[in-house]
Amino acid sequence: MEGFKSGFVSLVGRTNVGKSTLLNALVKEKVAITANKVQTTRTAIKAILNDDKYQIIITDTPGIHKPKTKLGETMVSTAFTMFSEVDVILFLIEATSEEIGRGDRRILDKIIESKKPCILIINKIDLIKRDKLLNLIEMYRNEYDFKAVVPISATKKDGTEIIIEELVKLLPEGPKYYSDEEYTDQTVRQISEEIIREKALKFLNDEVPHGIYIEIEKFKNRKTTKGEDIYDIDATIYCIRESHKGIIIGKGGNLLKKIATYARQDIEKMLDSKVNLKVWVKVKEDWQEKDNIVNKFKLK
Repeated sequence: MEGFKSGFVSLVGRTNVGKSTLLNALVKEKVAITANKVQTTRTAIKAILNDDKYQIIITDTPGIHKPKTKLGETMVSTAFTMFSEVDVILFLIEATSEEIGRGDRRILDKIIESKKPCILIINKIDLIKRDKLLNLIEMYRNEYDFKAVVPISATKKDGTEIIIEELVKLLPEGPKYYSDEEYTDQTVRQISEEIIREKALKFLNDEVPHGIYIEIEKFKNRKTTKGEDIYDIDATIYCIRESHKGIIIGKGGNLLKKIATYARQDIEKMLDSKVNLKVWVKVKEDWQEKDNIVNKFKLK
């Protein structure tokens, strides 16, 4: 199709800067879970922006942090591996930054090394004054020749259209890689696992969330006696300590019930169907070091 733009984009930033919130705002669908916790995103999640003039495939990468486990190493490696495979990099930083911190410096060095076209996105601009924003822009412009600098507020969806405009300018002419109906490369099963983890992150204290992962053992569609669609989903929350298991279940099973209820409501919205969700909690102490589990989070 002549004049049609398409290409691949990597969204990168430190952990907890708002990458997943931004991705969901750009695609106008929930493709990445969000939580006010570090290291929420564990693997590379693709969002597909479709228009009659372009198709943009944006990958939300795990937040850059200092890894302490094999899982952490895989997450950081996934984020940087993306650079060699994309047309454009979106580098997300926080407007409240006073300087280029260690994490941002590490990402910036990798961007400079890649020589890829990069758009700097400054998030949370509603939290600072204009003069501080201008100083931050100047500081980063002195480091790299960014193709554009876009100040935004991801939670308010302010500035997201400008990001798309700037991306379209930089992308080459190309084909449609996905059909118009697709907005992510994840399966509904994978999204459901992530929704359950999102609700667990929402209700658990700081220590526990990093040590959990979700596995759905059963995901089956059937008809009820009234002929209505219903999905039977059996899921397990794995944690690394027996004490964490008790915390996740909660007094009288109340916390687990709350996690499951909120997750079921979101999954029902996604599937547009009734859902029968059952969730268990099991201990798997060293899963963050086990290759057969960690490999699930590697770049495919």
